[in-house]
Amino acid sequence: MNREDTEDTTIYKVVVNHEEQYSIWPADRENALGWRDAGKSGLKSECLEYIKEVWTDMRPLSLRKKMESAQVAQQ
Repeated sequence: MNREDTEDTTIYKVVVNHEEQYSIWPADRENALGWRDAGKSGLKSECLEYIKEVWTDMRPLSLRKKMESAQVAQQ
């Protein structure tokens, strides 16, 4: 049996870091350092769909703030 033949029934949780970057993590594991729960859990496909909906700007938070400050300074 290969990997494609087995269905992934793992329950995942969506996690987010201080830069507002998203990932998934097995729900039964403690979060990695620097990551916190985003409030969504379920099958992998459900979690990835949630991330697709909420993570609309892939730039890290620090970069977005820096770009915003530069734009304000130019005005």
